[in-house]
Order: sequence, then C-alpha cells, then structure tokens
Amino acid sequence: MADRTARADQGGDGLDRIAVTGIRARGFHGVLEKERRDGQTFVVDVELGVRTGPAAASDDLSDTVDYAAVAADVVAHVEGGPYDLIETLAERIATAALLREGVQRVTVTVHKPDAPVGVPFDDVTVTIVRHR
Repeated sequence: MADRTARADQGGDGLDRIAVTGIRARGFHGVLEKERRDGQTFVVDVELGVRTGPAAASDDLSDTVDYAAVAADVVAHVEGGPYDLIETLAERIATAALLREGVQRVTVTVHKPDAPVGVPFDDVTVTIVRHR
C-alpha cells in the first residue's frame, strides 16, 4: 500500500494530480506588432495538485476540481490580454487556478509554437509552478 502511495505522490507533498494538456486558443501576445495584430495559436498544459480522496469516496464533482472549468479559464486568459510576455500569461493562468477551491499547487506550461524566433525550432515554452 505504501508503495502505491509513493508512486501516486510524485510531488512529495501528498497531493494528487489532475492535468489538462494541449488546450489551444488564439491569442495576441508578444512584443512584436505583427504578433499583436495577427495573433497566433497558443497551447497550454495545466497540472493541478489536489487531494482527490474525497471525490473518489463520494463520486461527486463538487468534491473535486472541475477541469472543464479550468480549461475554460485558460482559454479566456489566452484570448484576453494582450500581454507582452508568455510569462505573464502563465502567471495569470496559475493565479486563476489557485483561486479554485482545493487547488494547492499548479504547474502551467505555455507553448508558443509559432514564436518569431528567426531560426528553425519546434516550440518555445515557459513553465511555472505556484503554490497556495
């Protein structure tokens, strides 16, 4: 039993994880005029540190974090702004997630796959971790 718990608690803080990855939305973030004018697709991954035991016992959505609502928050932030930096976008998303009851930790990765880097590349990401 302890072995299973150790595997589930990879963060070492006793929290379980709920993740929504690959959330896509169009945003107008960046420091260049073209980015602000034309926009581009951003992809966001969100991992929430929560205690899922109460929800597992009750089988009731009200005892956990509604990941559909979290995903909708992400889209609203990507479509909002605009922000110069994806660091700011990530911070706004993390702050909103931590306002949800039960969320103790959040990891947000913002992908900007069409960033104007000037050389061939696969992706630009910023990942932040915030705790309540």
